[in-house]
Amino acid sequence: MTTRHAPPAYELSHLGALEAEAVHIFREVAATFERPVLLFSGGKDSVVMLHVAAKAFWPAPLPFAVMHVDTGHNFDEVIEFRDRVVDELGLRLVVSRVQDDIDAGRVTEEQGPRASRNRLQTHALLRGIRDNEFDAVFGGARRDEEKARAKERVFSFRDEFGQWDPRAQRPELWNLYNGKHRKGEHIRVFPLSNWTELDIWQYILEEQIELPAIYYAHRRQVVPRDGMLLAHTRFLTLLPGEESYEELVRFRTVGDATCTGCVESSAATAAAVVTEVAASRITERGATRADDRISEAGMEDRKKEGYF
Repeated sequence: MTTRHAPPAYELSHLGALEAEAVHIFREVAATFERPVLLFSGGKDSVVMLHVAAKAFWPAPLPFAVMHVDTGHNFDEVIEFRDRVVDELGLRLVVSRVQDDIDAGRVTEEQGPRASRNRLQTHALLRGIRDNEFDAVFGGARRDEEKARAKERVFSFRDEFGQWDPRAQRPELWNLYNGKHRKGEHIRVFPLSNWTELDIWQYILEEQIELPAIYYAHRRQVVPRDGMLLAHTRFLTLLPGEESYEELVRFRTVGDATCTGCVESSAATAAAVVTEVAASRITERGATRADDRISEAGMEDRKKEGYF
C-alpha cells in the first residue's frame, strides 16, 4: 500500500507576510474607495509604501495619485529624489504647500530662531484632501514609531474636520476593514502599521530599494540642540553661543529640516544600517524628532487636530 503525503505547505517569510498584508490593504482600498491618494514625501517609509503599492498593481500603473504636504523647509536631497521618482514612474503628484496657506493668511508662521512650520502641515494636509476630494489617504506611519501611532487602526476614520477620535476607532478582526464614511469624511490608511523600523530596512536591503542619500552616512554641518544634532541648513538660525561643526551622520527619519535631527553614524549601506538599527533601543522619532517632544501627548494632540 502506497502512502500519499501531502505536499509541504508554502510558508511566507516574515517580510513576505508583511508585504502580502500591505498588498491586500492597497487592493482593498482601490476596490472600496473612489479617490484614494498616497502621501509621498521621499522619506524612507513613503518610498517603501510606494514600492509595495507598485507591486500590488503591477503591471498596471498606480490607480491613484501621490501627494506631498510641503512645508517649504525640506532637505534638498529629498525633494530632488521625490521629483525624480515621480518622473520615472509617471505618477501624478499633488503638492499642498504650507507657504500658500501663509500667503493667504489661513495660518500664522512662527517667528524666532526656534520657529518651525511643522505644525502648520495639518492645515495644508486637510486642505489638500478637501480640495481634491480624496476619500482615502495612504500614510506610512507605523505602530512602533510612537505610542499615539500604536493606537491607530489600519483604517483610521477621520470626521468632516479631518480629526481623529481614538474612541471612534473601528474593530479590525480577521483583517476585515470598515471603510464606510459620509461625504466630507475620509479614511487614513496605514499599510505599514505592523512593520518596524528594522523590517523597513531589511525590506529595503532585500528589495534593493533606492533612497535619498541623506539616509546613509555622509559628512554634514550640524548643530547640537536639545539633545539632538540638527543639520545646519539655510532654515536653521543659530542661537546665541551655538556653533556648527562637521560630523559623519545619517538621518533615521526625514521631515521638516528645522526639527529633524540626525545621528552620528558610519553606516553607508543598507546592510550596515540594518546592523545599526538592530542594536538600537530608541525609536527613530524619539531620537530625532523635536516635534514629538512638545509634550507627553504631543503626537496624539496633533492627530486629533488632523495631523498624519
